[in-house]
Amino acid sequence: MASLRAQNLNLPALRPTRTTRNRLNYCRASFNFPSDLSPERAIEFQNVRPMIKLDELTQNQQYTVFTEITKRKSPKSPKENAKLRVIAEALADRAEMHDIIGRQRNNWNHHFLHSINSFALSASLMTGISSSLPSHLLAFKLSSMLLLSSAACMMLVVNKIQPSQLAEEQRNATRLSNKLGREINQMLTTKSRITKEDVSDVMDKVIALDKAYPLGLLPGMLEKFPEQVKPTRWWPKKQSKKTEKLTGQNRREGNGWSKELEDQMTGLLKVIKMKDESNYIELGKLILGVNKGLAISGPVIAGLAAIATGLVDSPIGGLWAPMASVVGGALVAVVNTFEHGAQLGMIFEILRNCAGLFCKLQEEIECNLSETEVEKRENGEIFAMKVALELGMNVSDLKEFARFASPSCQDEDIKEFASRLI
Repeated sequence: MASLRAQNLNLPALRPTRTTRNRLNYCRASFNFPSDLSPERAIEFQNVRPMIKLDELTQNQQYTVFTEITKRKSPKSPKENAKLRVIAEALADRAEMHDIIGRQRNNWNHHFLHSINSFALSASLMTGISSSLPSHLLAFKLSSMLLLSSAACMMLVVNKIQPSQLAEEQRNATRLSNKLGREINQMLTTKSRITKEDVSDVMDKVIALDKAYPLGLLPGMLEKFPEQVKPTRWWPKKQSKKTEKLTGQNRREGNGWSKELEDQMTGLLKVIKMKDESNYIELGKLILGVNKGLAISGPVIAGLAAIATGLVDSPIGGLWAPMASVVGGALVAVVNTFEHGAQLGMIFEILRNCAGLFCKLQEEIECNLSETEVEKRENGEIFAMKVALELGMNVSDLKEFARFASPSCQDEDIKEFASRLI
């Protein structure tokens, strides 16, 4: 009889062969022929293939067959991990750029504010004392006209770009870039397998963030006086799903979700739409109207004051020209201080961002409620805690909004706001 022996007995060191990659289980074996075999029987054994398929091999008590074990493929994706690291590095660099540019534009606001006020007040002072020094009247007139004309031109530029609003945009971009970078690092640390969908989602978030808060000033600057006030959107749009009305029959529990939590989220969603988001949009419209009026009136007043200064000590000017020049210069300083000292552009940007936060919160709630399979939703307990923290309240306070989920609840019955923080 021929004896069958396996070549490799060290199982951990085994590696898959070409045949195992083709999903066929083979075992390499060698035959030791007895020395007393006749030539005829030896020829028969020479025709035996060295590769024996396990399905065709009959195991018995005399022979033991060791099969090779194919190692499982590692769940990690080095290529996708490397892509996320590249995005994280780019985000860190971009956050630093936003921070530097934000501080620069904040300095612009302070320097332009004090410069324009100094120009306007100095021009008023020169016009006022020119009457007591007739020999130097021409010098004071020309100096006052130059200062007021420069103030008018500077106000045109500053009111167009709104440095305080530019600085607030960059501050928000810095904060959100750092937040997204932390999310990427957490994903790389905790998630066992990074997929192409994960990388695509992160890229969409980065692009949406760049679009919401551009780095460049000209071109690419956001419109500072839009015709329609809309919430700022710094997150990508998700594909809309067909929402299914939640009833007692199609509600599902599990994954931290329950009927009570769905009622709380439904009521909260209604309150945010009716009160919080609309309130910040209305306030934004009000601030935008005031800022627009001041942005137009400031350069106009400075230009009129410069013209009045040129008419001082002339037959046309009479007594009203010096008064118009002095009062106009003081009024320019008041308008400029109220617009840029109070940083109305920054306030408008803050209101738009707050409205955007509520809009984002609505989409997250709607996305979870529209998903009929609770296992595909975000964990209900964690989601409730996240929503509560965004609104500045405790998780137990969400129970107050369950009563607004009832179909009998009308819009007029909603008197309170959802947010306790902003």
